Amino acid sequence: MAGLDEALDGDWAQIGERYEQRRHDRERPLLTPESLYLRPDELRERLNALPQVYLHEEAPEGAHGGSIRHPVTGLPDLRAEPAAARPLAALESLLADEAGRVLFLAETAGRRERLMERLEQADLRVPAVADWTAFVAGDAPRAITTGPLERGFRLTEAGITLIPEAALFAERASQRRRRERPERDPDTIIRDLTDLSVGAPVVHEDHGVGRYIGLQTLNVGGVDTEFLTLEYAGGDKLYVPVASLHLVSRYTGLDTEHAPLHRLGSEQWDRARRKAAERARDVAAELLDIYARRAARGGHAYHYDPEDYRRFAEQFPFEETPDQERAIAAVVNDLASEQPMDRVVCGDVGFGKTEVAMRAAFIGVQEGHQVAVMVPTTLLAQQHYQNFSDRFADWPVRVELLSRFRSKKEQNAVLADLAAGKVDIVIGTHKLLQSSVSYHNLGLVILDEEHRFGVRQKEQLKGLRASVDVLTLTATPIPRTLNMALSGMRDLSIIATPPARRLAVKTFVSEWNDALIQEACLRELHRGGQVYFLHNDVDSIERVARELTELLPDARVRIAHGQMPERELERVMLDFYHQRFNILVCTTIIESGIDVPSANTIVINRADRLGLAQLHQLRGRVGRSHHRAYAYLLAPPRRSMTADASKRLEAIAAHEDLGIGFTLASHDLEIRGAGELLGEDQSGQMQEVGFSLYTELLERAVRDIRAGREPALDRPLNQGTEVDLRIAALLPEDYLPDVHTRLVQYKRIANASDTEQLRELQVEMIDRFGLLPQPAKNLFRVTELKLAAEGLGIQRIEAGPGGGKIEFGDRPAVDPAALVRLVQEQPAVYRLEGQERLRFNRETEDADSRIREVEALLQTLGAGKPSPSDDRGAVERPARVES
Repeated sequence: MAGLDEALDGDWAQIGERYEQRRHDRERPLLTPESLYLRPDELRERLNALPQVYLHEEAPEGAHGGSIRHPVTGLPDLRAEPAAARPLAALESLLADEAGRVLFLAETAGRRERLMERLEQADLRVPAVADWTAFVAGDAPRAITTGPLERGFRLTEAGITLIPEAALFAERASQRRRRERPERDPDTIIRDLTDLSVGAPVVHEDHGVGRYIGLQTLNVGGVDTEFLTLEYAGGDKLYVPVASLHLVSRYTGLDTEHAPLHRLGSEQWDRARRKAAERARDVAAELLDIYARRAARGGHAYHYDPEDYRRFAEQFPFEETPDQERAIAAVVNDLASEQPMDRVVCGDVGFGKTEVAMRAAFIGVQEGHQVAVMVPTTLLAQQHYQNFSDRFADWPVRVELLSRFRSKKEQNAVLADLAAGKVDIVIGTHKLLQSSVSYHNLGLVILDEEHRFGVRQKEQLKGLRASVDVLTLTATPIPRTLNMALSGMRDLSIIATPPARRLAVKTFVSEWNDALIQEACLRELHRGGQVYFLHNDVDSIERVARELTELLPDARVRIAHGQMPERELERVMLDFYHQRFNILVCTTIIESGIDVPSANTIVINRADRLGLAQLHQLRGRVGRSHHRAYAYLLAPPRRSMTADASKRLEAIAAHEDLGIGFTLASHDLEIRGAGELLGEDQSGQMQEVGFSLYTELLERAVRDIRAGREPALDRPLNQGTEVDLRIAALLPEDYLPDVHTRLVQYKRIANASDTEQLRELQVEMIDRFGLLPQPAKNLFRVTELKLAAEGLGIQRIEAGPGGGKIEFGDRPAVDPAALVRLVQEQPAVYRLEGQERLRFNRETEDADSRIREVEALLQTLGAGKPSPSDDRGAVERPARVES
């Protein structure tokens, strides 16, 4: 308990200190610490009065009467075999031999529901009980509850067997959620409606840009249905059923005030969409020309010794995160293919992008190719040189640096050796692109923070991309990079999983306040840390340093900016790294600077003058270790700032989660106006139809041109299948009262691409909001039907109490023989109306029987397709057929 005592006393002292600093402000009266917290001695007293439990594997010597023994035995291997005829055969065998009682455990309520469904598939019906106590008190031979049990066992004396979900199925709910959060699909991050507020612009693919008003429940044909309400020019309203939310996406391109507002029923939207489709077609053709030139020229397929690569990878001192592993695998695959690589790896500062680059460099060097690592600043070049030198120290690889920190003689020697092929990896700034630099056999270029390079350098890089492999590392991809990646011309990997024990940076936006600055700096210095104080004006930086020295007389303050002599700047940065002083007053030169793990507070003065990508990068300077880090963004009053600056600060403060760089880049798209894909023009058709729809049009144009088809400019985008079963399929208000949360869930359900995603969503919703009411279950089942019908090329399904009809698209993927057989064998039930409609007459009074009827029909029409894996017989979505 000694550690606890120290922590209590330390925290209490800190609370008292903060109270003393702030209690004199009359405008913000504070409560005393005693009225908010228990004093340390009171807390100890209360803790000591509680019963205390000590756990031992063996009974400790001299154990008194309070000890309880529970003899246990382990369980055999009960893992399910999905491919077998009876997947749970091992469990069935155990239960057949088990005379005692059995309790199944799942980690959450959502996992419990899923486990019950899986057990039911094996004809094992088990009732749910509240908890362990309820099970012991009851007499049910078998039951299921929630509890965090890792491995199963049998209590031999009590005759009770405990079987956790993990013993039956390889996947572990919490483990998967914790370590392998679903990969952040770049497309989804931009297209979802998470940030939507009332009055925000949204795009409906058929009707254009309107404003979101809210959700509304209407009774249609005796059935309650929830609609998204959109308002268009002239106050016209459009009600979009939640089942059609896949047609609605957030508008990104201009801010809310300047976003277009279309008129319903006019040709305005059709014209805008056609113009955008034409522009997308031209851009696609140009992009594909670049792409084709790369493909025709062909790249180099790298071959490497797997054993050497394994040894190099094992020297990485940390455990790779799942996202990092995926990014590394993607880069290795790119290098092994004949196609020149052009991949963007987007990950927050300190998430392990450099290791991805090092693995790529290792493979490049193994075949005798040279690798150029290009960075925006001399300081970052120095750090990369140090890191690469350390990482390749045990290998016959020569790493060199071309930078201002080297003398002219040293630079000339490196250039000569580079041309002669004696240097394997060269690190430097954009000087590496100059004509005076010649390579012996350049194979791979690694770009760090491409958005910091100028237009001319980017044009030089564009020429380079056709002939060598290019890997771009970035924390916040600028819109143009983002657009290229999303349109599939450059491959994109997102590293969104933080390293173990990494905490998010707490971000505060405030006006200049001496007390706040003093408290922020002192809190960091008292825990032995260091502070960056960013003031991006060289003329007044010394005055600010003097003011800080007066505010913090015990602090050791130094200055760093880009106009200092190079040697002096390098010495200041190294002194800061070695903790020879504790507050660095600096300009944005630290944006791509060296890592200082002990610096965990950054104060940014006049943050309103910095771009979003810059703010994100600067905030990433702190929080590089397992300590909680703080960022204070100082700005003038809101009325003195531009609207864009205000939005940037709101965006950075709202997104302090780890791995949020990609979402910030999508905000950047809105704030600056989405960039055109080719050239530097910042306006265009994209602003008229919105970023999401423009990228969809572009994707389709690219697909058509690749397939040798002329893009059909007037063809609507994929509309999805309409399913109307005249049943209540919604998230009831009494289940999910918050309108915004309900909207986000609707959009996620509508955007699910397969039944597995739907199941995960179902589990998540049960865990978050409780067991699903019947209308919500119907919503999931109808969405599954929709997915299955889409794969079969069906446009619309209608069904009511007495039957219904199915309408086919232009090129349905149904089995013709199965369709003919249906009509011939049951003419009283099934009837074809022309080529595009199948009508059926069958009584289905309740929702369940109606859904089962349509499921069975889709399964028959999709004969020869993969059989359904869902316990309710929903059809697994077949491979999509491109029309």
